[in-house]
Order: sequence, then C-alpha cells, then structure tokens
Amino acid sequence: MVKLIHTLADHGDDVNCCAFSISLLATCSLDKTIRLYSLSDFTELPHSPLKFHTYAVHCCRFSPSGHVLASCSTDGTTVLWNTQNGQTLAVMEQPSGSPVRVCQFSPDSTCVASGAADGTVVLWNAQSYKLYRCGSVKDGSLVACAFSPNGNLLVTGSSCGDLTVWDDKMRCLHSEKAHDLGITCCDFSSQPVSGGEQGLQFFRLASCGQDCQIKIWVVSFTHVLGFELKYKSTLSGHCAPVLACAFSHDGQMIKLYSCLNKYKAVFVVFQNTENILYTLTQHTRYVTTCAFAPSVLLLATGSMDKTVNIWQFDVETLCQARSMEDQLKQFTEDWSEEDVSMWLCTQGLKDLVGIFKINNIDGKELLNLTKESLADDLKIESLGLRSKLLRKIEELRTKVKSLSSGIPDEFVCPITRELMTDPVIASDGYSYEREAMENWISKKKRTSPMTNLVLPSVVLTPNRTLKMAINRWLETHQK
Repeated sequence: MVKLIHTLADHGDDVNCCAFSISLLATCSLDKTIRLYSLSDFTELPHSPLKFHTYAVHCCRFSPSGHVLASCSTDGTTVLWNTQNGQTLAVMEQPSGSPVRVCQFSPDSTCVASGAADGTVVLWNAQSYKLYRCGSVKDGSLVACAFSPNGNLLVTGSSCGDLTVWDDKMRCLHSEKAHDLGITCCDFSSQPVSGGEQGLQFFRLASCGQDCQIKIWVVSFTHVLGFELKYKSTLSGHCAPVLACAFSHDGQMIKLYSCLNKYKAVFVVFQNTENILYTLTQHTRYVTTCAFAPSVLLLATGSMDKTVNIWQFDVETLCQARSMEDQLKQFTEDWSEEDVSMWLCTQGLKDLVGIFKINNIDGKELLNLTKESLADDLKIESLGLRSKLLRKIEELRTKVKSLSSGIPDEFVCPITRELMTDPVIASDGYSYEREAMENWISKKKRTSPMTNLVLPSVVLTPNRTLKMAINRWLETHQK
C-alpha cells in the first residue's frame, strides 16, 4: 500500500521540482523560492525559504552528500547553497544569459550541469565554481538532464524531442529523436544491468514526453568499444503528456506523472514487468515533479496546485517490485527479525518492536501468530493492539495466498481478493472491481475500503491502463 502521510502547502505558486537527500527534502517554485524540510517530521528548516533568484526557480538538486543544493532559474543563474545554514556558496551565470531550465550534480560531486532555454549545456567545476566545459544542441530548449551512475555520460533532453548523449569532455556522442512532441524528463536507474563477456556495465535510461509515452533505453559506453544507445521498450497506455519520471533508488520502480483530462495521476510502475503497482490521484492540478527518497520508503509529488504530497510505501510494496519467487520468499520464511521490525513500524505498531525482538519473531513466526499466542506468549495486554496486529497479519496471509495463486497483487480487487475484470478508480485513488465497489458504496456508506476515510466522491472512473495490463497478463498466462 502507498499512503499519503503529509502535504506541504507553503509555496505561493506552482511547484516545479522536488528532491531528496538522506535527511532533507527540497522544493522549488514559480514563487522564486526554494524550501527545505526535515525528513524526521517535515518541519521547515529555520533558514528556509532560500531567496536569491529574481524569477521562477525551475529545478533543485542535492549533491550526493546532501551538503550542497543547486538551483536554477529563469534569471539565467545556477546557485549553489549550503544546506546546513542556507548561505549561498556560488552564483554561476549561464554564459549566454539564457533562462536555466535544469541542473544536476555528477555522481562524484565534482561537476554541476546546467541546461538552458537556448540549447546550451554547461559543466561547472563544483569546487572552483568555474566553467569547465560547454556544448549546445541544434534545436529547442534543454529541459532534462541526467548523469549515468558511473559519471561517464551526460544525457540531455530537448523541447524538440531529441535525446543527446555527451561524454565527460562534453563531446557529443549521439543524438536522436526520442519523443515527437518534446521531452519532458529523463532519469537513469542507479542499478547497472550486468552483461557482456568483457564485463561491461549497461544502464537503463527512462525518458518521457509530450507524446504521452515513456521509453526505456539501455546505454553502454567504454573507451574501447565506444558508445551504444538501444531502445528497449515503451510504457504505453497514457492518454496525456507525461511530465516527469524517476527510478526508485533500487532501480525497481519507475514513477510517472501524467496530466489526464479528468484527474491528475501519478503511476508507480514495476519496471521489469511494466505492471502498474499504484495510481495516485490526490493532486487537484497537473503533477509536475517526482522524487524517491534514497534511504527511506518515501516519495514526493509536486503540483501546479502549489502543494507537495509525501507518500509512504510499506514493505509489501517493495516485495511487489521483485520477482514472484522473491515475493513469496519475502512474505513467508525469509523475513528476518529486522524485516519484521520494519513492517511493524510501517503499520503504526512501533511500540511492539521491542517485544518482537525479545521473542525473536521472524517472518515465519509472524505468520503463525494467533490471538492466544499474542496474549499468552508475547504478553500483549491491550485488546485493541492485539486486534489491530491480527488484522495486519491476516492481510499478509491474504497476500501470500494471492501470490501463491500466481496472480500479481495489483490485479486483485482489495474487496473480493479476486482478479479484476472491470477495474475502476475510486476517489481514494485505489482500483477496485466495479461491481464490488458499487456494492460497497451502496451498503457501507461513503467510506474507502482501504483507508476507512470518507470518499470525496462516489464517481468511479474506468482504469483502462490497468485493464490493458491485466489482459496482457492473461494472454501470457492462459496459453
């Protein structure tokens, strides 16, 4: 499950970008400011907001250490900030003076890339703050950039739809039309794909655009064998432009943001199977940015509605982003005591962690717990706490049963626990079998089966993307 745990509403205009470090969240906006928040409780830091830019701030990015933040703006500057005190470290002016649309640190923190509206891209030395190298594309504004995880390559995307690949000396290695109506974002998976007798490393690259498509590419480069960019697949089914995409830090999930006609949707996709895990629709205007946290199970979404939503994955979601065999192992006998402790925390049962650790409860023991063993063996006195824990354990057992049947859990209705044939999205953002949800609404008041909160609306929207995915899965598994 993914649940909304916090909403930040401090910006006075559209949110353009958000980024995580290990301990902080940064957001920037058309209101000319950058804001910093602590991940411990999402309070704004005393030295926030950061103010220097004279026009809209388009992008913000942390250095790998998290000690420095880069921001760029329509005012033609890229600014480096000390995240601990909010002081400006450097103001780097684009040589052409053109509005800077995107910025990014190299993986080793030695360089900062800035891409501008006139098609120029500059590599700045992050220690001396001097211009190191520069280049330019033939057509369009630069609106996206990403370094490969090893830092050997920089990929830029333009408003004309071209993906351009540069080496570490800013020599153009390759350029091709990737999206007909313009690129909006690109991102590398941090996890390499092993391959090749020479021990090469291949990296996955995701790009998205105004053509309503998300494309996956495989990139490789060595000084001996040269550069290669191969198209791998397209994540289709979107009926509107996809404004942003991001890999999770384990490389397993891709987050996609699409501005659909009726609602503004966030899709979380398991990249190996291209299955949609979750569809989140809580923003009231177009979603413009996305970010996964590097060390905790959080993701952030920013929107033209001036807010940033913070979402939390539970451990089960991570299990969904593995192979079916790995999922079954994770749900049963291979959960360690630490895995169980993490699961308790994500379920709001942190007070039980100590008891479980003293009694050495691992995954196998967890699934075998009963109301008698909770009271007699673990000595959990609170009836309410025992009842809540038993409900959570039963949910786990249900998931194990679903997984052992071979049906991906995202294809199973949360109400009936059966394969959906006519999935719909309710106003809580979750997908259900139409008939089951209609019966639920008519008999169970207007509450969400997943959150138990009042539904803002009883309108059910067909989830055509999920239905297509189910049909593809059925075609594969019923031959």
